[in-house]
Amino acid sequence: MIHIETIKEMRDKSQAARQNGQSIGFVATMGFLHEGHLQLVKNARKENDLVVVSIFVNPLQFNQSSDLATYPRDLARDTALLEAEGVDIVFHPSVEEMYPKQSVVQMSLLSRQDVLCGASRPGHFEGVLKVLSKLFLIIQPTKTYFGIKDAQQVAVVEALIEELNFDITLVPVPTIREPDGLALSSRNVRLSPEERKDATNIYQALRAGQQYIRSNEYWSRDQVIDYMEHILRERISGKVDYVNCLTYPDLQPLINENDSVILAVAVYYENARLIDNLILDQSGEEIYRSDKK
Repeated sequence: MIHIETIKEMRDKSQAARQNGQSIGFVATMGFLHEGHLQLVKNARKENDLVVVSIFVNPLQFNQSSDLATYPRDLARDTALLEAEGVDIVFHPSVEEMYPKQSVVQMSLLSRQDVLCGASRPGHFEGVLKVLSKLFLIIQPTKTYFGIKDAQQVAVVEALIEELNFDITLVPVPTIREPDGLALSSRNVRLSPEERKDATNIYQALRAGQQYIRSNEYWSRDQVIDYMEHILRERISGKVDYVNCLTYPDLQPLINENDSVILAVAVYYENARLIDNLILDQSGEEIYRSDKK
């Protein structure tokens, strides 16, 4: 496995691979990897000649400098995990390498950002757009892999690739879950034993919303949201940040009869904020399935 820190070397390696007819699978991360990240890597390894993983804590995605300073980092552990998965290149540039000058170009979204997690994270997705545009241009991947657990980010990446005509295939990867249904996250370790048991009800509320859609031919968005909120109020001790039902990937509240929808929930516990979602067709069938339940 090659460890690269400069844009020039990374670009040279990618260009050489493309010229040799090799496909490049790319996974963008901010490090501190868990099984969800590794599942993205596994998918990339199955489908590409060359696998590149970036580890870059992007300062443009943080609203507060304190959050950036305390973001967990363990490069040695991360690279060992990636080497075990057969990754070919780890791209780990410094902030100075990625942003050597004061930014002149700012990227923004006209939609898909002021709902769900984006509503409480102003500027976050602008930072995502900027860093991914740079990484896509540097690495020139054939395919890029993102977890559907952060479905809003997947929707934003889809828009970025489509509107800027990147010659890249976006591969959304289903959420990896614990045996009891809790979505895998590095934040789960911050839960107390009682909170950990309590948090399984997030997934149960989403499943209940799904069942409501399956059982009611003429369901409405408000009805689904109210049903999920009722279950969460009855069963969880955490503070609900949001419960929503929107079109997917456009993330709009006006749902037409042929639209796919996202059911999404976020909950605050004492030391962790958990998110989860299900993306469904109009009959209530899950679009992104995982073998792990």
